[in-house]
Amino acid sequence: MKITLPTPISCGIFLSYRCNSECRHCMYACSPRWSNDWIPISDLKNILSQLADKILPSPYGVSRVGVNYGLHFTGGEPFLNYSLLLEAVKVACDYGIPSIFVETNSYWCTDPEKTVERLRELKSLGLNGILVSVNPFIVEYVPFERIEYNVSSSFRIFGENTMIYQYEFYRQFKWSGLKGLLKFEDYLRLYGFRGLEMVELIPMGRACYKLRDLFTKYPARTFFRENCRASLLREWHTHIDNYGNYITGYCGGLSLGDARKLDQLLEDGIDLDEKPILDILINKNIGELYSFAVKEFNYKEREDGYISKCDLCHTTTS
Repeated sequence: MKITLPTPISCGIFLSYRCNSECRHCMYACSPRWSNDWIPISDLKNILSQLADKILPSPYGVSRVGVNYGLHFTGGEPFLNYSLLLEAVKVACDYGIPSIFVETNSYWCTDPEKTVERLRELKSLGLNGILVSVNPFIVEYVPFERIEYNVSSSFRIFGENTMIYQYEFYRQFKWSGLKGLLKFEDYLRLYGFRGLEMVELIPMGRACYKLRDLFTKYPARTFFRENCRASLLREWHTHIDNYGNYITGYCGGLSLGDARKLDQLLEDGIDLDEKPILDILINKNIGELYSFAVKEFNYKEREDGYISKCDLCHTTTS
């Protein structure tokens, strides 16, 4: 059975999975321990050329940005390879792709003047905006002063095209006068679990291992009727990693195909007869996946339960 994939209207390009941090909540398990693999320029040009006629701009205009609009460069931490980031922005701009921004944790903002210099250089090459990540997991690795440097500098250079994700945490740290790093355990002692209730914390990726105690756990059967069709077949906020994997939704474990052949992938669709896991997640349900894992791999249910369908899916397919 073949299934047609929707044309992507917004996308994030992973320059690498390598990161200076190893955040407990990271959906893609990025860390300094990843190999130093960066997307080749040839692949980047190939992929961006195919995205050029597909990516839609922010509803506020081609030079405006939004979290789920346009094209963003991410990782990992894209500023770990600043020269590649510069080239990526230039190539995207040359192809006329709208609403281009970069996502960063601000580790590199050690000096206010240098921060402004880099932001100006990126803007001169066509970068429209920036997303500054702020949360209790990042400040375990990045001193809050660096985040403040980045936020103030970004507003100076990009104005309203500066996004703080998530602003509630930035405001919380700012009001409390945070300096330096803050361990997550100390964050919980200061703010309690209510601090985390302000924002979205997606129970997938590394959170399934490092943050299990924050979530209610359920037996496997709780998720049996669910599937991932809507996520895997959505056209917005898709991702392409540095190995060419075409990833939809937020799923960090399944590739729908080779994004270096994106036009062909969209035209031909994918043969689900050759991809039994995708077939189950799209056309059936998590219960079928569980039965498949039990039959094929003698899978045993975790005694402590699961925090989400993603948690169950990952453990049955690992």
